[in-house]
Amino acid sequence: MAMASPSSASEAQPPLLSLESVNMTFGGVRALRDVSFDVRPGEVHCLAGENGSGKSTLIKVITGVYRPAAGARIEYDGTTYHHMSPVTAQAAGIQVIWQDLALFPEMSVAENIAFQTVVGRWPRKVSHSAMRETAQRVLKRLGVSLDVDVPLREYSIARRQIVAIARALVGEAKIVFMDEPTASLTQSETDHLLEIVRNLSASGIAVVFVSHRLAEVIEISDRITVLRDGKLVGVYPAEGMTQSRITELMTGKTFDNNVRARSREGAPAVLEVEGLARKGEFEDVSLTVRQGETLGITGLLGSGRTELALTLFGMRRPHRGTVRLDGRPVRFGSNREAIRAGVAYLSEDRLSLGLIQPQSIADNLVIASIDKILSGGLISGEKKHDLVSKWIVDLGVKIGHEDDPISTLSGGNQQRVAIAKWLATDPKLLILDAPTVGVDVGARAGIFDIVAHLAETGLAIILISDEVPEVYFNADRVLHMADGRVVGEYDPRDASLSDMEAAVYA
Repeated sequence: MAMASPSSASEAQPPLLSLESVNMTFGGVRALRDVSFDVRPGEVHCLAGENGSGKSTLIKVITGVYRPAAGARIEYDGTTYHHMSPVTAQAAGIQVIWQDLALFPEMSVAENIAFQTVVGRWPRKVSHSAMRETAQRVLKRLGVSLDVDVPLREYSIARRQIVAIARALVGEAKIVFMDEPTASLTQSETDHLLEIVRNLSASGIAVVFVSHRLAEVIEISDRITVLRDGKLVGVYPAEGMTQSRITELMTGKTFDNNVRARSREGAPAVLEVEGLARKGEFEDVSLTVRQGETLGITGLLGSGRTELALTLFGMRRPHRGTVRLDGRPVRFGSNREAIRAGVAYLSEDRLSLGLIQPQSIADNLVIASIDKILSGGLISGEKKHDLVSKWIVDLGVKIGHEDDPISTLSGGNQQRVAIAKWLATDPKLLILDAPTVGVDVGARAGIFDIVAHLAETGLAIILISDEVPEVYFNADRVLHMADGRVVGEYDPRDASLSDMEAAVYA
């Protein structure tokens, strides 16, 4: 396929990095098929594609983790390679910030940033003052102020992301790959990170940005390279690109982006909340969710969205207010009580709270509904298999075998299993907290199709997201939370997306 012409600004400089004819095979599966790719000094270049499209594989070829098939050509900073080792790539100024950051929570910020400066072949005395000075110098370059003596675990994910970037700059980076850097960040945190990316670009450092958030891809990138099924679709200037066009290029499909809202005014109330408060987290929250209704809740970090969800799920106890489920007052002392009453909660942190990564797909799916697969006090293999098979089919989860580790699935399929885990409990109310974090655009559409179908069956749903378009297009009503209070309510059929975004991001 012919590639679109890059912007004139990008054309002005020769590539810092150029790859040609890259092929990669794993066990007979072609992960990359004759892919070419280049990055120019100081540009922000997005690498776009669904999970499994070959993005991570390509990055690992560039950084020397994988050796490509014979015939590949890599040119970097004027030198030609057939293969780069990780040591060679790092020494040459190629840095990668993976989604898990690979930092050390118990070590200080300074140690995390500067530890590579004291690593060598022979033991030597570590100068902590020198490490602090190095860390402070790099953070100043990024325009960020952090206490470098504080253990990293005391900082938020957003701050840790900055520490990872600072660590890359210590290595005199010329090109930095960022793998889903905003996946776990709120909009305000994302805005700050994108400003840092712009500063890196302005200083001549190239940034290769991998993200499923297409709005920020368009906002930050100079060019966009799209991969699909291990093949290069094309390279396109970000200017003039739209989210729907990128989605079409990534998936080969066209998705409807229409408001799904409909009135459920006459339906019975499943959840009624009045004056609910928890000191320091949220105050005077009142809401109603009706049978078959999807209520969206959006707001920035610290707005109290997740804290409210955890309280409704029995993980935290309110200090004031009332909660009614099917008209009956409830006051949960634990999440087990909430589950028994018919409340299910899909955590925003799928990797550490939603699923148990080393365990099998089947074990993850049945863990919240063990009582349904017991026979004579023991787990029945037949009942377990029947339950797992039902939800794998109903939610369209793509798996090899149900006994495979959950970690073998893509982000979208993991999220479907996490949803299935809670649907297997037969809930009346399903709370979805940021259900598309780390999920690509095609899988997102599939998840929201599932949400819409569940609502049609009569399930009451609370959909929480800091991405306003998600709740705007997929909820029947939307509540805006800020500083622990509900400060606005919107009907997507009457309100515009731009008005909602202006209010939330103000």
